Amino acid sequence: MTTSTRMESETELVARAVRELAQRTRFPVAFGGLIDEGVVSVTSIVGNRTRSLDGLRVRPERGLGGRAMMELRPRMTSDYGSSQQITHDYDVFVLGEGLRTLLALPIVVSGRPRGILYAGAWDRTPVGGVTTAPAMQVAQSVAEELRVRDEVERRLRSVAPASDSVAPRHREELRESFAELRSIAASVDDAELRARIAQVEQRLVMLAEDAVPPGTGPISTVHLSRRETDVLACAALGATNAEIAGQLGLREGTVKAYLGTAMSKLDASTRHAAVAKARRAGLLP
Repeated sequence: MTTSTRMESETELVARAVRELAQRTRFPVAFGGLIDEGVVSVTSIVGNRTRSLDGLRVRPERGLGGRAMMELRPRMTSDYGSSQQITHDYDVFVLGEGLRTLLALPIVVSGRPRGILYAGAWDRTPVGGVTTAPAMQVAQSVAEELRVRDEVERRLRSVAPASDSVAPRHREELRESFAELRSIAASVDDAELRARIAQVEQRLVMLAEDAVPPGTGPISTVHLSRRETDVLACAALGATNAEIAGQLGLREGTVKAYLGTAMSKLDASTRHAAVAKARRAGLLP
């Protein structure tokens, strides 16, 4: 996937977060964006009365949002125009819209600011935990989604596109990566992102020296469900049922049931035999 497509997806993610921020708080106006070349470009705005916020670009340390980015925590003012705690580089944008109360929420990924979400009101509005808690949850949700996407991108870059096999000494690491990706995918609701993860998983399967492309193996007609593949991938690394349950957020009994159905489909009497048959069928690396 090209960089432009990835950025479009991130822009859509911010747009959804901005809409949710307005819905879950008492603020009539919400806007936000991600960092691009050291500056946050506001890409989504809802509830505004004017076009004054269009083109807003926020630098670290400047304005309320810049301060929130540097401190890695939400910042709020109930009288933006007269606040002495921030610089007023962006007054033409904020005051142009007539905003008086403004809440800035940094999007923090792995200890680094990646963007800002704002919620604002034209009047002086008291802000308490009832309002800030859901606002922070929205920002944290965006941060978690970006963290997952970063991990997928890292693993995409780590897979050599020109290689059709992997050295034996790297095979265990490849299998660990596959299992970790299955675990990440289990916590993702974004259909597009899940599809991208699935593509990486298939590439990892094909990189294994002893993997057979789907459709050519002796038991290629076997179809494992997503969860059956998840638990079998973890079992392939020697994880116990309890450990698998912890990794995938399942009950231990549920893990046992998925392993049982996978073993039945693969006509295997043990989990180790099931893993071996799944690898020969190209279902696991």
